[in-house]
Amino acid sequence: MESNTNWGSTLRKTQQSETFQHRLEQFNPGMVWLDPSNRVTALNDVAMQILGPAAEQSLGVDKSGLLGLNVLQLHPERSRSKLSFILDSQAPVGCPVQSPPPVAMMINIPDKVLMVKVSKMIGAGGIVGTCMVFYDLTDATTMPAAPATAQVLPPRRLYKIPVYRKNRVVLIELSEVLRFEGDGHYTTIATRDDRYLSNLSLTDLEKRLDPEVYVRVHRSHIVSIRDIIELVRNKDSVSLRMTGHEQSLIPVSRAKVAQLKDLLGIV
Repeated sequence: MESNTNWGSTLRKTQQSETFQHRLEQFNPGMVWLDPSNRVTALNDVAMQILGPAAEQSLGVDKSGLLGLNVLQLHPERSRSKLSFILDSQAPVGCPVQSPPPVAMMINIPDKVLMVKVSKMIGAGGIVGTCMVFYDLTDATTMPAAPATAQVLPPRRLYKIPVYRKNRVVLIELSEVLRFEGDGHYTTIATRDDRYLSNLSLTDLEKRLDPEVYVRVHRSHIVSIRDIIELVRNKDSVSLRMTGHEQSLIPVSRAKVAQLKDLLGIV
């Protein structure tokens, strides 16, 4: 019986993945050409629609002023190091030039979730610039934004998380995620039976997750409250044991212990 249940679950996930891949093929990609200094030299209409509002909100520049801007200027200060890391990682290390797979990154102005592909462009004299191709996955991964009571819209809540695996975009159901672990520019997403790598930061994730389900217990860890099975005390430290085949032990910051005990109903 258990074997049939697991097979059925795997089949549903495969069908969902194939359906999403078909939808992805129907998306119109945004395309941006950058010069060797990462300044915008050309873009298509989809990129104009997405990056135009960003330039207007952050720089006071309308769509016609996008050309010549450094692409980093179109993102909030805290997001620039991530984008810079992605662009810098494209430096060729041989021939032919190898480009990394697409990575998921969060764009907060405007409120977007994009799957991005960055590739260096090579001419007769070497590198002539960069081509950035992206797909807007916002509607496929987030719930509609709640009505705003002020001019600033609240972030849209995530219910799926895009990752890239085996040359395919995979959307992970948030309900299957046990925890998130941050490490530099990347975040490890642990489910009950697998691990995925994403470059969505813990800070971006924390703002878009349901705080009644997911709580940040450490600077490097966000966990699902419903999947905590044990609170472990060891002298002056506190850790959590999670469900799943790993039975992971997660450290809890001292500043978070009281909040966590309250959430778990521990006196």
